[in-house]
Amino acid sequence: VQLQASGGGLVQAGGSLGLSCAASARTFVLYTISWFRQAPGEDRAFVATISGNGDRQYYADSVKGRFTISRDNAKNTVYLQMNSLKPEDTAVYYCAAKVGQLFRPAYSPKQYNSWGQGTQVTVSS
Repeated sequence: VQLQASGGGLVQAGGSLGLSCAASARTFVLYTISWFRQAPGEDRAFVATISGNGDRQYYADSVKGRFTISRDNAKNTVYLQMNSLKPEDTAVYYCAAKVGQLFRPAYSPKQYNSWGQGTQVTVSS
């Protein structure tokens, strides 16, 4: 599956941004989609994940209550709504996909075999 992430930008602390991840898969509902982020000098870190039919979502503790992941399978797209942004949210955000009929949260980048190109999110203080 090919993934295309978009929607990053520059925002002030406390502001909001929405990211999108468009996929090329014919059977999109079979794919778990997650967002990861990578700040300069740091490892790629899990942000949020959503099951194929969208009924389950999991978040990193650092974004819980501020970020919301959702999906529209009719549009083959997953979204990440980011509210109350903080300077420490600054990173390149990547969407990633793993196929499987049974949903199990996967928090390691090594568990994903398809990645989008990344989109920069910068939060100024």
